[in-house]
Amino acid sequence: MPKNILSRARTHALTKRHRIAVAGVAALGTAALALSAAPGNAETVATGTPATTAQVAAGTTLQNVKGTVTDQLATKQVKLDTFAAKKKTADEAAAKQRAAAAAKKKAAAETAAKKAARDRAAKQAANRSVQRPQMETVAAKTYANNLDGWIRHALAIMHAKGIPGSYNGLHRNIMRESSGNPNAINNWDINAINGIPSKGLLQVIPPTFKAYHVAGTSWNIYDPVANITAAANYAAHRYGSIDNVNSAY
Repeated sequence: MPKNILSRARTHALTKRHRIAVAGVAALGTAALALSAAPGNAETVATGTPATTAQVAAGTTLQNVKGTVTDQLATKQVKLDTFAAKKKTADEAAAKQRAAAAAKKKAAAETAAKKAARDRAAKQAANRSVQRPQMETVAAKTYANNLDGWIRHALAIMHAKGIPGSYNGLHRNIMRESSGNPNAINNWDINAINGIPSKGLLQVIPPTFKAYHVAGTSWNIYDPVANITAAANYAAHRYGSIDNVNSAY
């Protein structure tokens, strides 16, 4: 039996576990040969007792060798299992580290994207603020509810609309036409006779007020700012500017 096992060992590549098994079997065979070759045949023939004792000893030896080989194989298996468990644990730890790194990178990218979006929004808001028409700034101002305030308010609207005229030109014509009374009305001239009396600070007749009304102002002919801007718009079309008007127009 040992000779056959050694012959197969020369013709086949053995694994580490196989080599251990072969070594164990070889040891068993060697022990058996040693026992069979030992002197004592004569005693066996004469009495029979020594032979029985030798057989028992041989069996015990074989069991011990077999147990040793089995223990070695079990130890190797435990080592392999331990190595596999450690490798699995290391692989899981590496996978967790990669996942954590990927999550951290993703969070950083999202934070950067949000910051970029906020910066763009702030920049766009700043650009819109710069590009707003000057009219919005004018509308935010407040003016006194008196002749000076009415004229200044009307001038701001006239400048935004491209209607020529100066403070002095407006003030001079207002004082001549109504003495600064926004509710003034002319009930005696030809316009009054025709049923369209002149009204307001610059004594505008209703058809003229309607035709030259400035968008964004009141449609009430007695409204001081609406009356001034409509009259100035009419004067600009007919005389070039309210500044050129020095008498009834």
